[in-house]
Amino acid sequence: MRGHVRKRGRKWAIVLDIGTDVEGRRKQKWHSGFDRRRDAERALADLLARQQRGEYVEPTRSTLGRFLEEDWLPSIRASVREGTFESYARNVRVHVVPQLGGVPLQRLTPARLNGFYADLLAGAHRKPLAPRTVRYVHTIIRRSLQAAVRWGLVIRNVADQADPPSQKATRPRPMKTWSADELGRSLAHAREDRLYPLWVVLGSTGMRRGEALGGYWTDLDLDAARWQVRHTLVAVGHELRDSTPKTDHGRRSVALDPATVRVLREWRRHRLEERLAWGPAWADTDRVFTREDGTDLHPERVSERFDRLVEGSGLARLTLHGLRHTHATLAFQAGVHPKVVQERLGHSSVAFTLDRYSHAIPAMQEDAAATVARLVGLD
Repeated sequence: MRGHVRKRGRKWAIVLDIGTDVEGRRKQKWHSGFDRRRDAERALADLLARQQRGEYVEPTRSTLGRFLEEDWLPSIRASVREGTFESYARNVRVHVVPQLGGVPLQRLTPARLNGFYADLLAGAHRKPLAPRTVRYVHTIIRRSLQAAVRWGLVIRNVADQADPPSQKATRPRPMKTWSADELGRSLAHAREDRLYPLWVVLGSTGMRRGEALGGYWTDLDLDAARWQVRHTLVAVGHELRDSTPKTDHGRRSVALDPATVRVLREWRRHRLEERLAWGPAWADTDRVFTREDGTDLHPERVSERFDRLVEGSGLARLTLHGLRHTHATLAFQAGVHPKVVQERLGHSSVAFTLDRYSHAIPAMQEDAAATVARLVGLD
């Protein structure tokens, strides 16, 4: 690559020769805006040195917003899960583009990103975001800029030098769970609700909402008391779609207790009665949990239904996902081995499970101390 400086009006410019096009015509790139010839010559020397090191990128007028929405997001759509893509697109649209969308891609700096993260935390433009959410936005930006580096649009990933909220600051707040007595009271209160079997399954297995709603009768072996978690139901926008667990650990076999098996057998008989009542209008999806006409249950509507039941029970408020946390906490308190809890929940590792439910560990340590003391005759 060669270049020279040239006066352009009252300013000086750099003209770089970057080869020829497919028709053999010379291609040039201009870098304008220098007040003095000396400044342009120094910048030319720097550009040529960067080209020798393989660090030169052609100037582009593309903004961060245009790059994200027109280049990067379309490029990853086929390679990520639909829910992940929707989450990325929503965060780009709601948080990144309004504040950083107009910034030229090649002029984005770590300092600019740090200011952006601080604004998100403080709620300078919208309601304040949690540190965990801001880190997620940072992850999206960092991943997109990795692509920009690979595509030769920027020299470096400035997000690598930015300072999002620390991992320590993003640790989740102590989770809310029910005691065994509270869980029993909640199920007793919901005994006459049509979706009572769903609440039992979620409370007795720790399965995720989408896993239970996405399950088919072919995934269930009530004789063996097992549920093969192979499907999930997800909402992408307003559309419900069949999906699969995100990881190999998520695809698992969950043991069912005898009481849950009895509830599911009765539920299957009830579903057959509903099918006969609806006749030709029945939607034969073969899912375990559906609406009365056989169509899929919307996950958000299910959570709202659970919220209303809890409100009417007089118990402390607990989200539907809280049943999963409750199951895990009660299992630890009952002395179930952490590896078993990890497998039932579908976590990637025992370490993650123990860290997530560290609030239950002190009680386990006390029980362990007392058990060892009895074994050696110290009690």
